[in-house]
Amino acid sequence: MNRPLDNPIWHSLHSRHIDLGRGGEHAACYDPDIAPFAGVVSADAQCGAALATLLADREPYYLVGVIPPVVPGWRLDDHGVIDQMCCARAPDLPDGPAMVELGAEHVADMLELTALVFPGYFRRDTLRMGRYLGIYIGERLAAMAGERMALPGHREISAVCTHPDHTGRGYAQRLVAQVTRDVFDAGLLPFLHVSPGNTRAKQVYERLGYVDRAAVVLYALHRDE
Repeated sequence: MNRPLDNPIWHSLHSRHIDLGRGGEHAACYDPDIAPFAGVVSADAQCGAALATLLADREPYYLVGVIPPVVPGWRLDDHGVIDQMCCARAPDLPDGPAMVELGAEHVADMLELTALVFPGYFRRDTLRMGRYLGIYIGERLAAMAGERMALPGHREISAVCTHPDHTGRGYAQRLVAQVTRDVFDAGLLPFLHVSPGNTRAKQVYERLGYVDRAAVVLYALHRDE
């Protein structure tokens, strides 16, 4: 698979995020404290076997786009398709509250928010994957968004979360717009993944200039008991 966006986890782990995981010529994964993602170079049994020897933990790992047919010792659960969207131009920045760059001192707040509305994907060291921005309302982190996978020529926008008490106020749109603009300023093209059933999020992204590129498969790997 030569097009990076068709196999984003693999290409991220073999380029700009090579220091954030482990693996070899057939399979790779992020360190579990960073992200529960793994990838293979191609969808064949050799890559599945390599992936199985690489994953020592029992927690789920997720694969996007390219899925090996055989993963000895693990169970592959089909989570259906997710929409991969790309943006071709920097959007305008909507008005709204001040945004802050999130760092180590904000990790507890980030984990609390993501566990509430985006569980399972954000970890204590996910912050190492890129730059994250947030909006605080009082002492509460009301919304956040940031960068995740880093591929040649592209940067993924992810962890777009809004606390249920603060939805409908445009916070996510403002944050995604700023992160998208930052990606363009870095000379890269932004992309993101979203469930096709999440119509509210898709409408926000479409207003910012994101368009569907492809429907990619999402699988979860679970260790067989």
